[in-house]
Amino acid sequence: MRYSPFPSELFVKNRAKLIAELPPKSIVIISSNDIMPTNADGSMGFKQQTDLFYLSGLDQEETLLLIYPDAQEAHMREIAFIRETSELISIWEGHKYTKEEAKALSGIMNIQWTSSFEAILKTLVYSAETIFMIDNEHIRNSSLVQTQNARLVLNIKEKYPLHKIGRLSPILNNLRMKKEPAELVALQKAIDITENGFRRILKFVKPEVWENEIEAEFIHEFIKLRSGGFAYTPIIASGANACVLHYIENDKICQDGDLILLDVGACYGNYNADMTRTIPANGKFSPRQRQVYIAVQAVLNFATDIMRPGNYWVDYQKEVEKFMEAQLIELGLFSRKDVEAQDPTNPIFKKYFMHGVAHHLGLDVHDVWDKYKPFEAGMVLTCEPGIYIREEGIGIRLENNLLITNGQPINLMANIPIDIDEIESLMSKS
Repeated sequence: MRYSPFPSELFVKNRAKLIAELPPKSIVIISSNDIMPTNADGSMGFKQQTDLFYLSGLDQEETLLLIYPDAQEAHMREIAFIRETSELISIWEGHKYTKEEAKALSGIMNIQWTSSFEAILKTLVYSAETIFMIDNEHIRNSSLVQTQNARLVLNIKEKYPLHKIGRLSPILNNLRMKKEPAELVALQKAIDITENGFRRILKFVKPEVWENEIEAEFIHEFIKLRSGGFAYTPIIASGANACVLHYIENDKICQDGDLILLDVGACYGNYNADMTRTIPANGKFSPRQRQVYIAVQAVLNFATDIMRPGNYWVDYQKEVEKFMEAQLIELGLFSRKDVEAQDPTNPIFKKYFMHGVAHHLGLDVHDVWDKYKPFEAGMVLTCEPGIYIREEGIGIRLENNLLITNGQPINLMANIPIDIDEIESLMSKS
């Protein structure tokens, strides 16, 4: 793996937090993700199931985790199952975990081969009452692909129909929202790598450069710094493309006078950065671009300041929208009179700012969350207001990653250039 191993104490602590939330006689079972096929004999790169990683630190396919705190024998209370390797696998695929390596990474003393999972489960499940399992319950999930964990749920229900099946996601989602110090170290590393990529492209960008060339500069820097690559498909959107929120084609030429919206983040140790900056292709903001940029930055500063413990996401969004509305009036996009006459179910500001201003960040880019749980110290969220004026071909979004504290939130991207004068100065030196 490219990243430095996490301290096993992180995963020991994460499992202890989970165990404290379980009812008596509960077994927890989580499987790794599949390696997804493409066509012919091709496959996509492996991405570990994030709950499994959160609890074990094991980053390999064909892995299972079993936790049974009430097992009579102490060595059966935590078991990790890993893929048994062979000389043939070693030749074709490379090194796989040894039992000792898996023990050192996870802090789990009982490591077994995956092939022994069903037999061991059968010996333990008799004395259990509830089997807690994972399904993708993220409110934005829309995947039609059946996961390994979904298949495992069906298998367990068929084999043990008299046992209760418990939902593990609500428990783990609640735990994962607050980050441990070791997690913050990995997040900061992903952010620092993202900063390096951004500074690289500030020296590179000029009129007539292709969006995909900018993408290539980012990935060069990310891989060089031992990142796992892009945290998500990057958005390199020049001109009017910036008004398309999920523009990922990245195949147009950046024209003189265009703005370029860059929504890019690096992944490190399975933790993800999520940055957005907007820069001028020619290195200089026009007066109108500058005016809109200053408005977006004002909203960003306001939204950052009010991201405090006790605030609810729903209320937070409304506060930011109200502040944004005033900025849009200042830009001459509509008037206060227009606001008074608007349909309250379809406010006029949504023509220019139509998305959420924040989401949780961590092992998943849109990390697990509870929309109705108040912000707490230790949570990490993005802050990403934007203004999109399609009739002018201007799209500007700015995004930082914030750590909520008991006081002022900490901007984990404080070192990444964002002020107009600094961006223009750095681009002039290219």
